[in-house]
Amino acid sequence: MALGHPFFISGKIITARSPRGHRIYRPTSTGAARPQQRYAHRWPRERDEGTRRQRYEREMIKNAVASLMVRLHHLPRAAPASASVSPVAAAAAMSTATEQAVADQKRALRSEVRRALKTLSPDQRASEDLAIQTTILNSSWFKASKRLCAYVSCQELREVDTSKILAEVLRPNPEEQAKDLYVPRVEDKNRNMRMLKITTMDDLVKNSMNILEPSPVDASGNDREDVLAAPSLVDLLLLPGQAFDRTGRRIGRGGGYYDTFLLKYQELAKEKGWNQPLLVALSYSVQIMDEGIIPVNSTDVPIDALVSSSGVIPISHAALEMM
Repeated sequence: MALGHPFFISGKIITARSPRGHRIYRPTSTGAARPQQRYAHRWPRERDEGTRRQRYEREMIKNAVASLMVRLHHLPRAAPASASVSPVAAAAAMSTATEQAVADQKRALRSEVRRALKTLSPDQRASEDLAIQTTILNSSWFKASKRLCAYVSCQELREVDTSKILAEVLRPNPEEQAKDLYVPRVEDKNRNMRMLKITTMDDLVKNSMNILEPSPVDASGNDREDVLAAPSLVDLLLLPGQAFDRTGRRIGRGGGYYDTFLLKYQELAKEKGWNQPLLVALSYSVQIMDEGIIPVNSTDVPIDALVSSSGVIPISHAALEMM
């Protein structure tokens, strides 16, 4: 651990000393930190305990990741390449080290976000779920969409609920043109995920992880339409994730399924001359990070907009025009 930098572990603060021996954070006599006292002065006007707890958890996430970044920065650096090492080999080694550092930072951030999500009470989750779905259903960009991809939320994974959105899309309405809906089906452990068309919630079955997915064939035994083979473009994709920020950065659960799929679809849209779909992520308040906290690499696809209980955050030029 770098000197002078505290690190959060399981809700406790491990103290460190500066190079001059000064204690940075003083624990209690039992070794437990007093985070409420440490942060209470930052929000003197917040009387709502739930809001204060959310801010505290977000502060813990930011500090934990920042501390990890400092530790990675102080790791021993590789010695300069000698004349016998080719520039290509040296560049490859540097790239590998960078990718590993990003992976370590993402792993730490996911752990802290999962911990923060566990602190959300059922009532608060339900309140944010309703606010987010209502915002989307009432938006002009959602109403204007004709074909969309959306995830089927899983409560055990603490994803923002999408049940009302899916029900609205699948509900017959003679006064409006029906929307085509595609939902994800994971094919294997090699980041292969398909988006298959469904027409009713009965088209979904539980997989080995107890997550609802579309069956590969319909009731008539015909293969379901894959969005990558569909004749028309998708207007909108509603995405889950673990952490987001207001610059468009997103990290998922670590499998890489969504980024792999999005890269495939964006390439397909280019080949077909289609407009790129609007990528909109759904987020609880504790999942939104400050700028610079989320590490990314070249395979991470940025989002166009973010929807939280506070409303819509347009990010890309396309989102600013549409929202």
